[in-house]
Amino acid sequence: MKQSLRIALGGIVSCLSLVMMFFTGVFPFAEYALPAISGVLLTVLVIEFGFRSALIAFAAVSFLSLVVTPNKEAVVLFIAFLGYYPIVKGKIETLRRKAVQWVVKFTLFNAAAIISYYVMIYVLGMSEVMQDFAMLKIGVWVLLALGNAVFFLYDVAVTRLISMYIFHIKPKYLSKIH
Repeated sequence: MKQSLRIALGGIVSCLSLVMMFFTGVFPFAEYALPAISGVLLTVLVIEFGFRSALIAFAAVSFLSLVVTPNKEAVVLFIAFLGYYPIVKGKIETLRRKAVQWVVKFTLFNAAAIISYYVMIYVLGMSEVMQDFAMLKIGVWVLLALGNAVFFLYDVAVTRLISMYIFHIKPKYLSKIH
């Protein structure tokens, strides 16, 4: 692929990812979905250019999100997990045993969830996050268990989206420009 095409595609994917992050301030009810979509967009860069290029784009989108995204909770979630997980997912799935893959994935998710909410509450002083937990009237551990169930569905969805890109979108559209 020509260098100019690589730069253009990288810029477009990064821009779309940043736009998704910006929209978390416009649509606050989507503060989990939009960072997840933003991260999934970066998988195009993994497929087309490799792991390193996608990580560079993730770093750029993360930094720019800190500056332009009004919803800081969404930014923390993107940086702590949702932005890089679709990128590292392929590396995790190179492990031989499925059980080990899932242990690593769930360990990564739970560590990221706990750390990101700790950062939001105690470092960034976002006390409203604790109020949100109190309003739910369910334990934090129940909420984390529900988060694990959603994460499992998210992982399956990311796998299917990657397959759809590789087998349907890429051959139809990108083969014309190679």
